[in-house]
Amino acid sequence: MKAFLITNPGATELGNVSKPAPGPGDLLLRTRYIGLCGTDLNTFRGTNPMVTYPRIPGHEIAATIVDAGANVPSHFQFGTDVTVSPYTSCGTCASCLRGRTNACMSNQTLGVQRDGAMQEYFTVPWQKAFVANGLSLRELTLVEPLGVGFHTVSRARVTNTDTVAVIGCGAVGLGAVAAAAFRGADTVIIDIDDAKLAIAKQAGAHHAINSRSEDVHTRLQELTNGHGPDVIIEAVGLPATYRMAIEEVAFTGRVVYVGYAKEPVTYETKYFVQKELDILGSRNSLDEFPDVIAMLLQGRFPVEATVSRVVPLHQAGEALAGWADAPQTITKILVELS
Repeated sequence: MKAFLITNPGATELGNVSKPAPGPGDLLLRTRYIGLCGTDLNTFRGTNPMVTYPRIPGHEIAATIVDAGANVPSHFQFGTDVTVSPYTSCGTCASCLRGRTNACMSNQTLGVQRDGAMQEYFTVPWQKAFVANGLSLRELTLVEPLGVGFHTVSRARVTNTDTVAVIGCGAVGLGAVAAAAFRGADTVIIDIDDAKLAIAKQAGAHHAINSRSEDVHTRLQELTNGHGPDVIIEAVGLPATYRMAIEEVAFTGRVVYVGYAKEPVTYETKYFVQKELDILGSRNSLDEFPDVIAMLLQGRFPVEATVSRVVPLHQAGEALAGWADAPQTITKILVELS
């Protein structure tokens, strides 16, 4: 069967791999759509330290059940569309013992530390599959990246009394915007691209700040009566935005980092103590998939506006190369396999 591989930095190919067979507790799934994200882009660029080559990407998944092992519950029926949680957990590390399996120290994400779903068929344990009747295949593909954004909001303990600023309009940032708005928070989005800011407003942001043309500090002070946001979520991964989060958040506020900075970040650490901040990391998603599905079922997310391109499998390499050349032009690429 056909599979898409990133064979080395900057190099891709369509190859042939063996069709898998489901074990007793597995589902055999036919891949329908795969979303490409910044992790895949970094794998293509050769800047993802968690990846070895060759690698089949694919962890943002819409698929259809074609077979099931003997121990799979009966409600997983042939022909049912599902999305998939792409993570693993060991059950014995400190994170797992605390119930925070999303941060398992031995996690193996599909398409990152192990081969992913950008192939015609793949298998997963049935516990990793989520049925969401009423969602389209494209919506199913967005559940995982939006779930990562939802998890940042869970980490920040956002309530309807908070003002939440999200830095970055990628899919994860849009998920954070949607999740904060879903909880009733006053939500601010910060980015450098007006088109992406417009999408974020459709996702639930009440205010948008273009940091290229506006002074972020002045606008945030205006929007918060001089206090700064109660929560800032950093979803870009640049030293400047890492610092911005600490500098702009309110006293006794919460900062959540989900973007990886590609170089060391130098801080004025006095803000940590003077403001008595909660500074948190956020990784993957834990139990947010049902909340994302509920939000999507309410039609509260701009799916079509978020998807920048849809390409067939044989054009996936070209799409990745184009994204690498002009990253500011893309929010989400979907690859259609069927």
